[in-house]
Amino acid sequence: MGNWKRAIAIDFDGTLCENNYPDIGEPNWNIIYQAIQEQKHGAGLILWTCREGKLLYDAMEACFDWGIQFDAINESLPEWKEHFGTAPRKVGADEYWDDKARTVKNGELVDNDYCWTT
Repeated sequence: MGNWKRAIAIDFDGTLCENNYPDIGEPNWNIIYQAIQEQKHGAGLILWTCREGKLLYDAMEACFDWGIQFDAINESLPEWKEHFGTAPRKVGADEYWDDKARTVKNGELVDNDYCWTT
């Protein structure tokens, strides 16, 4: 991607915090710390959530209180949108951190438990 920021889209419920939707769950400090470190090393962080309206505002406020400042909310990083000349509904990122994700490798679904033990 040239000199662009590495983009990391991070889910809120179940990833940045315990899933207690529509309330805010307890923070997952390991994930929060890792996100902050990635940002310090030049990555752009995107809050990637289905929350809208007041529920989104509450999530953004919680993240701010936990020390996370996002470069984008539910959209691609500005430099990505500028480069491609589009702002599609799907957020563009190099990595997607999500508690519901499945790993795909070589065209196959990989068992996540196996993925983390090798």
